[in-house]
Amino acid sequence: MRRRTGRAAEQAAGALDARLPVMEGGRAVMRKAFPDHWSFLLGELALYSFVLLLLTGVYLTFFFKPAMAELVYQGSYAPLRGLRMTEAYASTLDISFDVRGGLLIRQIHHWAALLFVSAIGVHLLRIFFTGAFRRPREVNWAIGVTLFLLALLEGFAGYSLPDDLLSGTGLRTAEGIVLSIPVVGSYLQMFLFGGQFPGQAIVPRLYTTHILLVPGLLLALITVHLILVVYLKHTQWAIPGRTNRNAVGQPMFPHFTAKSTGLMLTVFGVLAALAALAQINPIWVYGPYRPDQASTDAQPDWYVGFLEGAIRLMPGAETRLWGHTVAWNPFLPAVVLPGVLFAVLYAYPFFERWVTGDRREHHLCDRPRNRPVRTGLGVASVAWYAVLLAAGGQDVIAYTMHLSVNTLALLFRVLFFVLPVAAFWVTKRTCLALQAHERELLEEGEETGFVRQSVQGGFAQGRRALPAERRHVALARDIPTPVHDTTGRGGRLRSALSTWYYGDRVELPATPDQRPIASVTAEPGPPDEETGG
Repeated sequence: MRRRTGRAAEQAAGALDARLPVMEGGRAVMRKAFPDHWSFLLGELALYSFVLLLLTGVYLTFFFKPAMAELVYQGSYAPLRGLRMTEAYASTLDISFDVRGGLLIRQIHHWAALLFVSAIGVHLLRIFFTGAFRRPREVNWAIGVTLFLLALLEGFAGYSLPDDLLSGTGLRTAEGIVLSIPVVGSYLQMFLFGGQFPGQAIVPRLYTTHILLVPGLLLALITVHLILVVYLKHTQWAIPGRTNRNAVGQPMFPHFTAKSTGLMLTVFGVLAALAALAQINPIWVYGPYRPDQASTDAQPDWYVGFLEGAIRLMPGAETRLWGHTVAWNPFLPAVVLPGVLFAVLYAYPFFERWVTGDRREHHLCDRPRNRPVRTGLGVASVAWYAVLLAAGGQDVIAYTMHLSVNTLALLFRVLFFVLPVAAFWVTKRTCLALQAHERELLEEGEETGFVRQSVQGGFAQGRRALPAERRHVALARDIPTPVHDTTGRGGRLRSALSTWYYGDRVELPATPDQRPIASVTAEPGPPDEETGG
């Protein structure tokens, strides 16, 4: 009887595979090679923190009440007993003190949110510095930027739900930003808040956005992103004997699956330990929101801290136009600035393609030293962000270091313009210096640590030729030559930008048989049947 059942199952599987090649497709997926370099784990960190956010978020939705109706608190936390507060704040206190495991789950959720946003941000930086956004991956870059934008919105919505004094201060700031939008600001404010601040609709609408709208978009975009990663293959670092689309790494099963599962469990464990040992967002210390009060040392989470800093650095100014008042602070720093920032992020792959005139497919990662201008722009952006983030806490810095707030504001305004320029120049010169050092190693070899004495009594440093792998990595670079186009203003601008981007370089020595390495690495190659690349 068992043999008949087994044969019937085999026949059914064979018939299914004959019509839908499931097993062959499954084997191809199992052979899919994944890079094993540590920098490729950043995307997995974001993915697994998102999974943990979904799991803990579902648990918290069973107990949180997104309502702005007021009640008198009679819960377990004695210092707040008898105070009037909203149902949203009271239910968050109940989760923290009355629900079994509620405080642990709530803190895991918050730590996972911080990891999710930071992992996406650092992952985008890795992609930018290594040039992994180039053709054919421009769409995936745009999806990544959208995921980062949605993660910021999701974090702000969740941060604002408890209606404590800290999150209420943030919502008050958000209302001022919305009101600063010319013409439509007051209408948007009434729609979002459902009336004059604090209104009755803001927390319920943020709750729907936080648990339904944004997570749905995130889940859909992450799915599309992963499908494109599998279809387009990973970018990879230059390795001898492997170029172009030939996949380098470990097969999905069992190697990558085992390592990735271990990473997921590690992320879950570390975040659980962090939530158990490190307190975060203690809303019972802040108290319920009151419009006439402000929490001392009130600072937003780091991922929106740069907006706070930009608002603090922008001088107060307003203009009356056609019966409307345009408040330049906070309109410029909190509406125009992030809009320009994300527009630049979306457009950068196409801008660089226009500057280089390069429409080939690229499947090798750039070494940041070989693109000094792009690397300098990235470091300058990080420095600019750091200035704004520090400016967001200028009052805390002034109090701690016994300095004048006005002096700090002036210092940060100067650094806002000076530090990114200085960071760009230092980074570019450092990249060129690393290229020059690499040329020296290729010409003279690396130091052995030994000193030889000649028969004449002179001393010479011992050197040996670089290993073949390091020579390949150094020579396998593809730096575009500057475009010379003088047709019209657009052509002259493109030529000037291309010269600025790629005019400064250090040419590496190479024998005639070594020179083709750099040019061949960027050309499309045949797929690797063994690894699914």
